[in-house]
Order: sequence, then structure tokens, then C-alpha cells
Amino acid sequence: MRLIPIKRALLSVSDKTGIVPFAQKLNDLKVEIISTGGTSRLLSEAGIPHQKVEEVTGLPEMLEGRVKTLHPKIHGGILGRRDKHAAQAVLHEIDWIDLVVVNFYPFQDAEGTWDEVIEYIDIGGPAMARAAAKNFAWVGVVVDPHDYLSIMTELESSKSLSFETRENLAAKTFAITSTYDAMVADYFNSIREEKHAHPSDLNLKLTKQMDLRYGENPHQRAYAYQFKDATTGMLTARKLQGKPLSYNNLLDAEAAVNLSTEFTAPTCVIVKHGNPCGVASALTLVDAYVKAFTADSVAAFGGIVALNYPCDDDCAGKILANFTEMVIAPAYSEAALARFAEKPNLRLLLMPEKDEHDHEIRFISGGILLQEKDKHLVSANNLKVVTQTQLSQGDLEAMAFAWKILKHIKSNAILLTKGNKTVGIGAGQVSRIDAVEMALKKAGPNAKGAILASDAFFPFRDSIDTIAQSGIGAIVQPGGSIRDEEVIAACNEHGIPMAFTGVRCFKH
Repeated sequence: MRLIPIKRALLSVSDKTGIVPFAQKLNDLKVEIISTGGTSRLLSEAGIPHQKVEEVTGLPEMLEGRVKTLHPKIHGGILGRRDKHAAQAVLHEIDWIDLVVVNFYPFQDAEGTWDEVIEYIDIGGPAMARAAAKNFAWVGVVVDPHDYLSIMTELESSKSLSFETRENLAAKTFAITSTYDAMVADYFNSIREEKHAHPSDLNLKLTKQMDLRYGENPHQRAYAYQFKDATTGMLTARKLQGKPLSYNNLLDAEAAVNLSTEFTAPTCVIVKHGNPCGVASALTLVDAYVKAFTADSVAAFGGIVALNYPCDDDCAGKILANFTEMVIAPAYSEAALARFAEKPNLRLLLMPEKDEHDHEIRFISGGILLQEKDKHLVSANNLKVVTQTQLSQGDLEAMAFAWKILKHIKSNAILLTKGNKTVGIGAGQVSRIDAVEMALKKAGPNAKGAILASDAFFPFRDSIDTIAQSGIGAIVQPGGSIRDEEVIAACNEHGIPMAFTGVRCFKH
């Protein structure tokens, strides 16, 4: 495609990283330079010849610098089509501008009162950038200092920019100006949130972080996009070794990390297909892993292991005794890393800093759903015992332990725990009685004396009658059914103590 010679450039940057050597290269290539304000002063200090923008427009900067480049001789020089507007340009003494190098006031760093913050809203910079991007058929635009080197290299070769380069620069420019406008909109929305529960408009700005190995299935392509300026969350995790990550790997890793960080004691979480299949806390991490794995060793095959304490050599050895897709921990000992290196395909990640955002988003056709995260804490002190048989403090604390896990199991969910470990999980069932039967089957003889937790109320006593046959020690559930009294009566008949949380914890 058509090359455009670069004869005249306008430089006006807030971030001055690399601008002096870039301008020097333009000068070496006999490119005429126009510049503004602080950029002009910097070029003067470096001894780089250039023309000040006011010498082009015939007008000084005005309104405390708010108006510098908003002038037909600037925007006409950028927007004019060389094949159609040449006569008008001559008539109005407008000279073409072939390259615009601009970046914007750092609105993301703005602080203070609203009248202080709005002074960080750049007008002239985005206007010039958008104008140049619109007219990329004739003009190059550079909004990212990281592009200076590649542009200099191309100009050195031909003193021109290719159509492909100009097109790529234009696309990048519109993405950056869009993000900039979204930051400003988010600021005003944050002010409005004081009056409204949530803004009427929501801006989501993301950048592709990586190509994934594949999607949910090998025939599906998949990609990971990261929120702009994100410094926490799963996509900031560092991979130390192993095969490329897949879509499922990241979803399971997210589920495992979210659950593991619920606990302060050494804890291991093993996840398969978005659901925990084994969770345990213990005095040592290696014991926690062994307990979590033996909770359901069949389901744990090929699972994702998350540890909330640094992984040592002993724990690494136990993990490697079983097939595992991925291990995530906040740190690894040198001995553990050496041991894991014997299995180079095993994915090994450093646990990222926890994302503290208060909301979560799900995409549906035509839009998104946004909700507050379920951060409700159930403790031994806020459980309500509703049966004739009372519960010990230890039982109540065991229920609180179970509830931390239950929140992370897909509904309908029934969980059995004993001794700070899971012994049976019934996940993702369409009826509560099915979830009960699955959890009891998984637990087998371990159901006797276990805590049974349900993510929603029991609509009928049939589940209680089934539970009683297994020797369950106690039940914790939200309550709230119109048949609560019937369910409580069933527990009393069977001598099973039960407590209500008063809060449901569905997960879909």
C-alpha cells in the first residue's frame, strides 16, 4: 500500500519519555517540527530546531493553557485530504502535518476537588490524536512512547510510513482515546454514586493479555483479556513452569484461589471443573494436602491444587505422587521448585494478590449481569440453633468452617465435613435431595458424625429423613422455607441438631 513521506511533524506530549531522541531523529531526517508548551521548552533545551505552535497559528496560548492547538491551521493540516483539499489548504495558508506525536494529561493520577481534577482532562491532545487517526490514509499518529523506536526505524529506511503502520497506529489511538474518555466518565460516575446505587453507564476497558491454549474444548479458540491497569487477580499470576494455560485452567485456578484465601490456617483446595472436590485445613500444609486429596482421590485426579502457605519439599513430594494439572501457592522453597522441575509439563503458578473488587460480572446475550460479591461471613457466634438438641462451640465452629467452603460450590450444593476436611460433596444438582444423596454416597461411612451444610433451605422433610439414615452429626442451612417447622420437627424426631445461618449462598 501507499507510503506517505513524513516531512512535517507536530510534537505535544505530557509523558516526555523518549521524546528528545525521537525529535532528534526527526531533525536528522530533515523533518520540520512543530511543538507546544513544555515539549517545546524541552526541545529548545536540547538544541533541537522547531517551530512553536503559536508561530503557526498566529495566536498565543490562552485561557491558562486550555487553548493551544485548537486552530484551523493545526487541525486543517492534520485532517486535510491531500487528494481533495489541496486548493483549500493553499487558499487558507494551511501546511500539511504528516505526523502527530501526542499523549495526554495523566488523568488517572488526578486527585483533589472536582475543580482540581477537571484540569487534568485533556482536550487538545485527544482532539489532535483522533483527527490524525481519522485521516490515517495521509497522516501517522503516535500516542505511545513505546512505539518511538519502531517508527524511527521505519523512517530511517524510507523517510515514510507504510499504510499498514499508519492503520495500526490509528487503531491503537482510538483504543487509547476511548480508554481515556472512559476514565473521565468513571470519575463522574463515581461522584454520582454518592446519589445513586450504581452508575447508569458502565465502561469496561480491557487489553488482550494472552492467547490461551484452547477454550473449554480443544476446537474452541480462547483468549485472556485483562482490565486496564489491573495489578491484582488471576491474570497477574506468574507462571513458573509448565504447559500453556487453557481457558479451563484459569477458571479452575480462580475458583481454587478464591476458596483457599478464605482460610488463615494452612489449607489445601483441590478443584475440578469449577467445583472443589477436596478441601482441608491442618497444622501443616503437607497434612492439609493429604487430607484434601484423600477426601475424594478419584475426583482429585488431574485437579488444580491451591495452597495458601508456601509449598515446601515435603508437600511438593506428596503432590507429585498424584497426577495434577496445576499447583498455585504464594511461594515455593528451592527444594520444592527443583522437585517440581522433574515434571516440566506441570503448570506452576505464584498465587496473585487477591482482587479486592466488590463486584463480579457475568456475560449474557445482549449485555452483562453485575452483582456484589458474596462476602457474608458465617461465624459460630451468628448461627441460630433451632432444634431441641443443642450444639457445642466446637460444632458451631465446624459449621462456620463448612460454610466457607459451601459458598464456592455450585448449586444445588450439599457439603459434608469432619475434622476440618471435606468428606462428601454433592455439587450442581437440580434438586436438593439429589445433592444430598450424592454427598452421602461420596462420604460413605465418613458421613457418620459429620456436619452437613446446605446452600439453601430444605423445602421438604424428605432430605432430613434420608440424612438421618447415614448418622449425620448436625445440619447447618439458611432456613426460610414455609416448611421450616416441618423440617425442624423431622430433625427433632431423629435427634439431629440443626442451626440456621439466615443467609442463602447459591452459586451459579
